[in-house]
This record gives sequence, C-alpha cells and structure tokens, in this order.
Amino acid sequence: MSHDAPNLDFAGSTPYEDYVKADVLTHLQHPVSDDPGELVFLVTTQVMELWFTVIVHEWETASGALREDRTDVAKDALKRSVRELAALNASWRPLAGLTPAQFNSYRDALGEGSGFQSAMYRRLEFLLGEKSASMLVPHRGTPRAHAELEKALHEPSLYDEAVRLLARRGYDIPEAVLRRDVSQPYEPSPEVEAAWTEVYSGDQNGELARLGEALSDVAELVWRWRNDHLVATRRAMGAKTGTGGSAGVAWLEKRAGKNVFPELWTARSYV
Repeated sequence: MSHDAPNLDFAGSTPYEDYVKADVLTHLQHPVSDDPGELVFLVTTQVMELWFTVIVHEWETASGALREDRTDVAKDALKRSVRELAALNASWRPLAGLTPAQFNSYRDALGEGSGFQSAMYRRLEFLLGEKSASMLVPHRGTPRAHAELEKALHEPSLYDEAVRLLARRGYDIPEAVLRRDVSQPYEPSPEVEAAWTEVYSGDQNGELARLGEALSDVAELVWRWRNDHLVATRRAMGAKTGTGGSAGVAWLEKRAGKNVFPELWTARSYV
C-alpha cells in the first residue's frame, strides 16, 4: 500500500465523525409534511441556528474584551462575525424563490412554530441592545434556554460596552447612560452621538474609529439580514399573519426600519 494513501481503517467511528458529529447533524431532520421542498426549509433554518450560535459567541467575546479594554481582541471577534453574518445572510438564498403555494404546502404543518421563538436569535438581539423581558415567556418550558436568556437580558449589550469604553477614554457620557437599566432597550443619547462625532472627526486609524467601523460593519449586515428576511417572507406569504401568530411582514418592516447602534449612524451627519 502507498504510504501516501489515507488511513481508512478505524477501530470505532472516524476521527472526523468524533469531532464534527456529522451523523447526529444529518439525522436531525424530521419533516412534518410530504412536500419534497420542506427539507431545504428545515435544513436552512437549522443552519441559521448554527450561525446564530457562532455569532453570539463572537459578540460575547467582543463584549468581554471591551469590558477589559482589549479592543484588538474585540475588533478581531467583530471582524470574524462580519464574515459569519455574510454567510448567515446567504442562507436566505435557498428560500428566496419560494412561491406562496410552495410555502403553504407545509406551512400548516409548522403549527405555531416561528423563528420568532428562536432562543439563540433572541440572545443575538439582546447583544444588539434589543432587550425585552417579554421575550423570555416562550422559553419558560425549557429551563436552560430560559436561564441563558435571563442572564443575557441583565447583562450589558455589545453596544453598552462600547459606550462605556468611550467614557473610560475620556468622552463625556452621562451617568444616566452608563448606569441605565440594561434589561431595557437602548435609547439613543445626544451625548453619545457627540462622542462618536468627535471620534470620527479625529484620527481615522485610531483605536476608537476602527472599533466604530467594526461595529458599523456588524450593524450594516444585521440590517441586511432583517431586510432579506422581510423580502423572503413577503415573497412566500405576502401580508398574511406570520407563523406563530406574529404580525408577519408588518412586524418585519418595523424591525427593518430600526438602526442598530443608532448614534454610530446619526453622528455621521455632523462629521
């Protein structure tokens, strides 16, 4: 046998299987209808959940690093998350061409199931500062997810940590912002806007300007995610009530219109 040939003989499962758990992953699909198109919907949704998990990990890493004044570590995590967000956003492509009839063929089988109920996506939104205690309610029956969400609700968001860093760097951030109840949604502040205006009016290669741009890259791709979700939903079901009783397109339109890390965008008008 050639010494260049890969080893194909293993006593148990392959090292690849031991690490990736491919056999588990590829047997987690249990369609609830007879429609041949349902599998792509199910797998795409599961892939999205995996990307949510990675992105939450990156943003929690970035938040912790900002808290410790390790801005390079935070920027690296944010840059990785931008590439991961691009991959997440590309997940809409297999679903983007769904006609209403195709979606309807298995929509009823979803019952009250909705992406609105994703615990990992909710953690992602909490890290963006989109806090809401009511969003814990659907997870009361799953203690681990509920506990993780409750913890995330009461922790500073990624943006809270960035604003606190601005204060430690000498920018005039009000105590009301620094000591705000972080379990509530973030509200824009004129003083935070002024701080970012000052950052962007200074050294473009400075630590804080580069951090601001990394956060802006994240915000832009989150906005694209929300818009792609809106377009895919509008194409598949028009203005009907969403799965799980949500307002569907109307709710998504409201979400898509919101700025992520708001003062990073409004400050640009004053630079």
